[in-house]
Amino acid sequence: MTGKARHWQQATLAAQAAGQIDEASGGVVGPWQPSTTFVRDEGYALPPSGDIYRRDQGPTVREAEAVIAALEGADEALLFASGLAAIATVMRAADGPILLPTGIYYGTGSLADRFSAAGLEIVRAAPDDMETACRTHRPSLVMIETPSNPWLTVVDIASMAEAAHGVGATLAVDSTAATPIHTQPLALGADIVIHSATKALNGHSDVLAGALATAKVDAPLWQAVKATRATEGAVLSPFDAWLLTRGMRTLHLRVEAASRSALALATWLADHPKVAAVRYPGLADHPGHAIAKRQMAGGFGALMSFDVAGGGEDALIVAGRLTLIKRATSLGGVESLIEHRHSVEPASSGISPQLLRLSVGVEAAEDLKADLDQALAAIPPR
Repeated sequence: MTGKARHWQQATLAAQAAGQIDEASGGVVGPWQPSTTFVRDEGYALPPSGDIYRRDQGPTVREAEAVIAALEGADEALLFASGLAAIATVMRAADGPILLPTGIYYGTGSLADRFSAAGLEIVRAAPDDMETACRTHRPSLVMIETPSNPWLTVVDIASMAEAAHGVGATLAVDSTAATPIHTQPLALGADIVIHSATKALNGHSDVLAGALATAKVDAPLWQAVKATRATEGAVLSPFDAWLLTRGMRTLHLRVEAASRSALALATWLADHPKVAAVRYPGLADHPGHAIAKRQMAGGFGALMSFDVAGGGEDALIVAGRLTLIKRATSLGGVESLIEHRHSVEPASSGISPQLLRLSVGVEAAEDLKADLDQALAAIPPR
């Protein structure tokens, strides 16, 4: 990334892929380099790229990482084969207790359970008790998610950073739902930003990827993360990295459009007689609305969840009657997706049968509203 690119606004950073061009051909779109190994010269010196073997690093992955680093205001980013691969690498690299909030993304919680069974100390606390838990348990790593999936809990990043740093801990923030467009965790004091790049960063439901970014490249934990990725081979494939860079060129447009529609739909659903509750940080009555206004810019994201008033059976009726909104796992894509999480997660996760998670895409908001309206109308009188 050029020095000039550091001063560009996010829309420009995204659209221009942080200023990248193909130096060899002058192409405005870079090629993807599939090679797994790289030739040394007669003196056994490395090639100009510095690459040796793709498990450590490769040109196409490095280019996508540069875009993510620029968007997050980070000094370095690392890409992984999935979001959970990124999270698992951070957990394994940590030395000492890890503190997590309850209600964190189910995949993260499942990983924590597996690591706990293997002997890693995992501490959980309610989101409102995290700062107290920091002082009590003195973790080495604190991981939070804001807004959380699917509860849409909002955590004050700056306050959590102060609490974590007060006991010498590293703060890692899963900012998948917020995206770099809405929230800049590093600027608020976080040490590491986590993304499931499968979601909004790519935005087209055709890449599986995870990302970490930091402004503290010399920190021991970050160096351990880099070594763990290289040793365990969790790096992203070059073609997925190429697709990811392509997807990020429209990140700002997609995120802003989806957020506008999500706010409109959340406001409408909140007044619907067949909806019992809506969780969306853009709503004034959301418990974390004030914090969200303070640390999110330009919108509140595309993710929400809502409870169907009649209960689990009626929630399944609504999901089943939708025709435009697709019944599928994941979020952050250009297409709107809905999921009955109770059918996906075990009962132990505490997901209500009446909860539906909605990821709003970039379709016309009125079409999405009409689809939800007819599906809710299909609920029979009780």
